[in-house]
Amino acid sequence: MRRNRKKFRMLPLFAAALIWAAPLTGCSSDTEDTEEEEEESQAQTLTVEDKDYYTRFKDQGISINVYNWGEYISTGADEGTLDVNGEFEKLTGIKVNYTNYATNEELYAKLKGGGAAYDVIIPSDYMISKMIKEGLIQPLDTENIPNRKYIMDNFRNQAYDPEDAYSVPYTWGTVGIIYDTTMIDIPPEDIDWDLLWNEDYADQILMFDNPRDAFAIAELMLGYSLNTEDPEELEQAAFKLRQQKHIVQGYVMDEVFDKMGAGDALIAPYYAGDALTILDDNEDLDFVVPASGTNLFVDAMCIPTSARQKEAAEMYINFMCEPDIAYANIDYICYSTPHSAAYEMLDEEVRESHVSYPDSDFIAEKTTVFVNLSDEANAKMQKLWTEMKSAEDENSNRWLMPTFLIICVAIIVFVLIRRHIKNKKDIF
Repeated sequence: MRRNRKKFRMLPLFAAALIWAAPLTGCSSDTEDTEEEEEESQAQTLTVEDKDYYTRFKDQGISINVYNWGEYISTGADEGTLDVNGEFEKLTGIKVNYTNYATNEELYAKLKGGGAAYDVIIPSDYMISKMIKEGLIQPLDTENIPNRKYIMDNFRNQAYDPEDAYSVPYTWGTVGIIYDTTMIDIPPEDIDWDLLWNEDYADQILMFDNPRDAFAIAELMLGYSLNTEDPEELEQAAFKLRQQKHIVQGYVMDEVFDKMGAGDALIAPYYAGDALTILDDNEDLDFVVPASGTNLFVDAMCIPTSARQKEAAEMYINFMCEPDIAYANIDYICYSTPHSAAYEMLDEEVRESHVSYPDSDFIAEKTTVFVNLSDEANAKMQKLWTEMKSAEDENSNRWLMPTFLIICVAIIVFVLIRRHIKNKKDIF
């Protein structure tokens, strides 16, 4: 689904130059050669520092199970880009069984239920600390992951993993609002979270289909901490979400790609990296991070306690931290990178983007990283969320029974009247 924006941005400019220059040279073959050279120069390549490191499991028939978010790795679908899992398999001889999840809660439920064994997972910050607490992920052998050296200092020793013992950062980003500029004539600097409650756009608004992100938006609007555990504040946030639900077209996660990309909705909150991907598919869309504040998240690679191939999993994590691979992934998925070498490989335009890389003052003053809430607060939030979603379902169906009864009464009255008329005719 994702298009390589850098390549597609540069080639049209190059083609225009060729069209202008062709009459002067009169040599089409030169033009074709130059086009091929330009495309070749844009092709991503893979070089690893220590090839021997990746030969440990060659010809041993090993496979690993990787569980990741959707649209969250370079697949090689675009010409000149790397198929990351394919490159790992070629280099190591280890087969990658790769599947996707849509929310941290879905991932957690799978691991907690014990119904599947994964070797590498990529949860978000608060879920990592929850899994550490519950013993669902295990410490990493850092000697098997030498490429951790590329992780920037400001993404080390985070609150969700203070000793960097359980995780290696993969991406980071912020949450903002995607909106249709042809239908919403509001200056970007004036757009805030209340747009998601604007009744003028009823049935054209999408909302997160997971409690932590949805509650965070309500909490921001109410002036509460994104990590509040106060029962009254959680109830107020749930009430705020109930006030919104009658104008929400749907609660979505990955479905936002199709709905916003195709113009089936006008407004949606989502993660900055995915938003940039969606903007590629619809030029009428734009994205803004509200100035009032937002969530800053980090997704990191971990190994579940139930993993069957721990060393091979550490090899995979190390491979994901190879500079060429880290760059290929971040260029494809458009999220922000905590990897120093990959960051330096990005275009200057991308590095200076306020969406992908907000300035340090905004990050310090207007963003909050989720922490794992207490069991009581998590249970409270989940209960309120379930009640809100159930109420939403009841609300959408509340007129079905009364309507059915009215129709039944109308049919009975109609039949009785016809019988009465027929009886009168028979008499006369």
